[in-house]
Amino acid sequence: MLKGATPASNDDEALVAAAQAGDYPAFEELVRRHQKNVYALALGMLRNTAEAEEVVQETFLSAFSHLATFRGDARFSTWLFRVASNHALMRLRKKKPEPQGDSYDLEPRLSTAGTSPFDALTQWARRPDDALHSREVEGALDAALGRLSADDRSLILLRAFESASHEDLAHQFNTTVPAIKSRLHRARLLLRQLLDEGLRGKAPR
Repeated sequence: MLKGATPASNDDEALVAAAQAGDYPAFEELVRRHQKNVYALALGMLRNTAEAEEVVQETFLSAFSHLATFRGDARFSTWLFRVASNHALMRLRKKKPEPQGDSYDLEPRLSTAGTSPFDALTQWARRPDDALHSREVEGALDAALGRLSADDRSLILLRAFESASHEDLAHQFNTTVPAIKSRLHRARLLLRQLLDEGLRGKAPR
């Protein structure tokens, strides 16, 4: 159990302040609160459970080592996800290019599609049995993310988990803000197309 009144606080910043002052149980509480989300982000980016677990360890080691640099300019969770994404991106950049095509490769498919990318999703949402929340839809989304290139998948997840700004993403991917906006737009279109295909394959007739 954490020492003093700080552990009972629901405020991450209070726990950070306690940890910065040497309260190790306060940092342990921060780990307990955020490790699942950090793991989910790392797994979504890397698609490998062992590597995701390693990134979680690296993230919290880095966070502990650099906790004094956290000034509260952003939420602690945002700062932590940034650390995690940096570790995951370093691993991705060391790997060979993935065989999956990126969003540019599927542009012709997107432009010739005869229906809205979310048609199947919309149809399922209207079903009385709440199929939208079923394991099939969750699996289709996971499969669609897996078919994106590593960079496109990272862009989507960083926006979803971290709400990273275009400026932050441009810095992380060593490119310009306009390029990031274009890449993110294409990645979202591709994800919708792949999700639509997955849902059509699973939707009952």
